[in-house]
Amino acid sequence: MYETISTTLTDGIFTIAINRPDKMNALNQTVMNELALAVDEVYKNKEIKSAIITGTGEKAFIAGADISEFLELSPEQGAVLAKKGHTVFQRIEECPKPVAAAVNGFALGGGCELAMACHFRIASTNARFGQPEVNLGLIPGYGGTQRLTKLVGKGRALELMMTADMISAADAHAMGLVNHVVEAAELLNKTKEILKKIHTKAPLAIAGVIKCANAALDNDTDGFALEIDTFSSCFATKDLEEGAAAFLQKRKANFTGE
Repeated sequence: MYETISTTLTDGIFTIAINRPDKMNALNQTVMNELALAVDEVYKNKEIKSAIITGTGEKAFIAGADISEFLELSPEQGAVLAKKGHTVFQRIEECPKPVAAAVNGFALGGGCELAMACHFRIASTNARFGQPEVNLGLIPGYGGTQRLTKLVGKGRALELMMTADMISAADAHAMGLVNHVVEAAELLNKTKEILKKIHTKAPLAIAGVIKCANAALDNDTDGFALEIDTFSSCFATKDLEEGAAAFLQKRKANFTGE
């Protein structure tokens, strides 16, 4: 079905792997178009409870964008390129189902930006992160200037973006860019372990948590007001009835997402 990505669905987890190992899984327009289709599948397919985005091979998650596509772009074409990236990555960030990045190697430029668009990140010990765009006379264009600043703070983000330094998985973990660092052989298992735990929770509540957490970083949204609205809407769900009953009866809840 796809030329540059591969997908699998197992136990409700939809794994999307960027599949250009000969190009270090670099992002090009075909990848972006196919990633957009795969993300749409996450939204629409009721059998999908969560998703993982990762890279194929042992070296790279995504080692940046395909620079050969940049050589003859006009400013207007550059704007179109950036808007496409923003649209796809925002769809990931706003997905009502959990989307985790399993970072299995180099996550540079657009790769780091894609990882940051996911709800959380698990990294292998050999992972490396960076925004080296200034080496090319560019800035991050797929949301990196905003998400990196919000995740690690202005000072650290500016240093990383202005020096183009690449940091280790351990350093990324220390500054809050990634949630966990594990050996490469355990990367997908650890990511799936977390997602399977989330699967046992109320799906509508999970979607509400994602929506409200995103609002906390959006200056145009009153996150407190949204939290009140989202909290109150939970009282109209069967999941709240089930969760409360299960708590009182001291049993595990069986949520249906209704």
